[in-house]
Amino acid sequence: MSGDDPLNRVRAALAEGERAIAAAADASALAVVRSSLVGKTGTVTLLMDHLRSLSKEEKPRFGAEVNLVKRQIESLLAEREASVGKAAHVGPREDLTLPGIRPASGSLHPITRTIREVVRVFGTLGFEETDGPEIEDEFHNFVALNIPEHHPARDEADNFYVDARKLLLRSQTSTIQIRTMETRQPPLRVVATGRVYRPDTVDATHHYMFHQIEGLALDEGLSMADLKTTLLAFVRTLYGEDVNVRLRPSFFPFTEPSAEIDVEFPGRGFVEIGGCGMVDPAVLAACGVDATRWSGFAFGLGIERLAMRRFAIPDIRRLTENDVRFLKQVH
Repeated sequence: MSGDDPLNRVRAALAEGERAIAAAADASALAVVRSSLVGKTGTVTLLMDHLRSLSKEEKPRFGAEVNLVKRQIESLLAEREASVGKAAHVGPREDLTLPGIRPASGSLHPITRTIREVVRVFGTLGFEETDGPEIEDEFHNFVALNIPEHHPARDEADNFYVDARKLLLRSQTSTIQIRTMETRQPPLRVVATGRVYRPDTVDATHHYMFHQIEGLALDEGLSMADLKTTLLAFVRTLYGEDVNVRLRPSFFPFTEPSAEIDVEFPGRGFVEIGGCGMVDPAVLAACGVDATRWSGFAFGLGIERLAMRRFAIPDIRRLTENDVRFLKQVH
């Protein structure tokens, strides 16, 4: 080779690389050195460009020398990386088995919390959970529930019809009673929760959309005594043994006899939380249940009313205003 021996460039690149690798103080600096030496445009990588200017006899030796230097540089880099890594962990090490610090997170909405607790309590009383659609037909929402066509509850002004009076947003979860009795044979005990819709004037205790929990029990020989016992056990489990509860005689087309369920709210007196009664034989017949053998009771409770007493909420509208200050108060 000539006086300007290309191999000198290879040796110089190796010496330069050794100095740069030794001087790298941390992993970040070492990454820069790696790129400058063996990256796509690194010093050692570009040495191969000199092959074009060499003779046929010089090329093999030069190529072998460059590859040898590249392996030496890679080896030095690996050793230095291991050394830098050990130095970074000098001193106390973190115990990775300890629980980490989690960022602040949200919480379940009071309605969701109440639904889960209500379903849990009824579960301890032998009721299993089921559900049904929010958009209903007139048969399940009215006809099968013994609500005739002339009944004011079916008026357009009192419902959210969505399909020329054929389909509507359900006005009560009692529809799930019908769907359950259509598909299952007694004895049974079920509860179902969900949204219901009525065009009510919104005030402190009413809303056009709210949640209900519907309960249905079918068996031989059930009576109002079983219904009352179930409801008292539920309310006292939810609120405590000292809560005052009363049943007021009422009327519903789908139960006979019927009653309203009132619970005493501190400072407000008794507030209605739902209705209940023995399932009307006409409803049983509409679902193909033999009313001469089976009897049943049903109840529908307003989840919002239950949550309002549970969390001392004075106004139902607070539950849908999405005010973070309010939601933090009932966290």
